[in-house]
Amino acid sequence: MATDVTTPTLSEDLDDAQTRKSMRKVALTALAGTSLEWYDFFLYGTAAALVFPGLFFPEDLPAMVVLLASFSTFAVGFLARPLGGIVFGHFGDRIGRKRTLVIALLMMGVATTLIGLLPGYAAIGALAPIALVLLRFIQGVAIGGQWGGAMLLVTESAPANKRGYYGAYAQAGAPAGVILANLAFLLISGTVSEEAFMSWGWRIPFIASAVLIGISLYVQLHLEESPAFKQLTKLSGNKAADGEEVMPPEETFSAVVAEDAAEAPARSPILEAIRLYPGRIALAAGAFLSIQVAFYILIAFVVAYGSSEAGLGLPRNTLLAAVLIGSAIQIPIQFWSAAYSDRKGRRGIYMLGAILSGLWAFALFPLIDTGNFTLIVLGITGGLIFVGMQYGPQAAFFAELFSTHVRYSGASLGYQIGAIVGGALAPTIAVLLWNQYGIAFVSGYIAFASLLTLLSVWMLTETRGTDMHSQTA
Repeated sequence: MATDVTTPTLSEDLDDAQTRKSMRKVALTALAGTSLEWYDFFLYGTAAALVFPGLFFPEDLPAMVVLLASFSTFAVGFLARPLGGIVFGHFGDRIGRKRTLVIALLMMGVATTLIGLLPGYAAIGALAPIALVLLRFIQGVAIGGQWGGAMLLVTESAPANKRGYYGAYAQAGAPAGVILANLAFLLISGTVSEEAFMSWGWRIPFIASAVLIGISLYVQLHLEESPAFKQLTKLSGNKAADGEEVMPPEETFSAVVAEDAAEAPARSPILEAIRLYPGRIALAAGAFLSIQVAFYILIAFVVAYGSSEAGLGLPRNTLLAAVLIGSAIQIPIQFWSAAYSDRKGRRGIYMLGAILSGLWAFALFPLIDTGNFTLIVLGITGGLIFVGMQYGPQAAFFAELFSTHVRYSGASLGYQIGAIVGGALAPTIAVLLWNQYGIAFVSGYIAFASLLTLLSVWMLTETRGTDMHSQTA
């Protein structure tokens, strides 16, 4: 019996090639933007462990007190992240993913550059830590808004069967940012004296972040809005003639702000997301705890623990190099786990990563305590591999939990609440546990966060195959 076989036409092949090319451009631009954005955010974490304690605080305070104060300013960025998620989530669901991403990138570039120009405590006294906290707050607002914009531009543009894989490009910005931040400090500290590094060398990586302004302009000029958001705005009657604008040409960002102030609260995407998906937002936040606690202990606390006089007293560059190697290995693990989630589902690989992260926590510090570089690398890399197994599929998983009209708000809220509960105080809590009870309790802290994540993901439904263009989720 004859079978009807449909052969792809030349025009269909060309369309597929054009789609792949466009998808690569979106994915690589998201990777570049998020890498530099996270570079700025993590640069602060490394400096908070190595530079800021002696620069922005009084010299006569005990070393442990100054380290806690420095990590407290680090936490301010996390406290600001939910605010960024709320504000940018609201406007990202109203005027588009692209425009809000551009504003977030600009904010981060300016704030980080200004940190690099900030005088120390010896020059301006108490104004130095106050200004540092303010700029860190702006960094937090920016990173709170950036993640949702970059993640949704990629996942809403990707084919359904590769949504996890392409979402990993936005997620890869985090370990790539760690690599860039640590490389920057390693290069500077390796080329100038210790005195010069503490005096002015540390400022160079911060000032270099001005390149984010160029990235933001590229996004504005060369990337299109995501297809899912275009469809949403077409259905609501706000699609412009060229198909790119998501609001009438005469309506500006400030006009939207003014209009929103006069509208009933029910119109707010944030309030709508909370009304429709309170459980999913809470569970998404719980699903992020293991990643946040383990990650910030691995990239920030471990550096302070290993290099400080109160800790192991190892060379600073030993810890930075170990974190750099672990982060480099984390990136392909994230892509592998994300691609795996496209074939087998998001929840299974995510939960496995949480289990292994909790177990590995008890091997981490014994390995670091040996002082052997190879074993330190093994300890940190193992932890970051298991973090990557969760973080890789997270973009697609969180995006698929919410419907298009509140997706930016819902995903950002879950992500940023998890960030503030899990990551904000992770280095500070780790320092307190270490100081009061011993380093084994820091391992217990990581394991407890992993358990909460395991339970949260188990309570969520599988999302692979979700229609991202649907108005319900």
